[in-house]
Amino acid sequence: MAKINDIAPFSDEDKLVAGLAEALALACGLNSDTAKLISDAAALHDVGKIRVSKHIIFKPGRLSPDEFDVMKMHTVWGAKILSDLHGELRIIAMNVSAFHHEKWDGTGYWGFRGDEFPYYCQIVSACDIYYALTMPRPYKEPWSQIEALDYIKNESDRTFCPNIVKAFQSLFA
Repeated sequence: MAKINDIAPFSDEDKLVAGLAEALALACGLNSDTAKLISDAAALHDVGKIRVSKHIIFKPGRLSPDEFDVMKMHTVWGAKILSDLHGELRIIAMNVSAFHHEKWDGTGYWGFRGDEFPYYCQIVSACDIYYALTMPRPYKEPWSQIEALDYIKNESDRTFCPNIVKAFQSLFA
């Protein structure tokens, strides 16, 4: 039986996303057991990137359409990798990997909108985007915490579920 640490080593950013996802799940009113499962799944959300070329992952400029199509596949590959897990974590981790780039308004990777993808995936998505904005990337400078929080607030009902935005803001109040 595969265990989380057997699947992939965690980056510092994965750990940050996982910790914030647990806190956000609690702020959204989910129980502590569910919040812990979401945290564990969040730590694995990008495991599918092991199949993406480093050239694409660390490219300093905009991805070409073909490169972006490959990058989008990390969600599918991650879900497949995580299918080896067992128990409650299996489904949650597979869904988080598959849906963490979906948006509330349907403009994400695969076009799922609103409640068409699980609420816990929406929680992880908000946390992933927060850290993607505030961490340095080869293609951009990190945003300040205030800039990232403003972005999340302004994307309520577009990128993010309004209830998740409210809970997110309560964490940083």
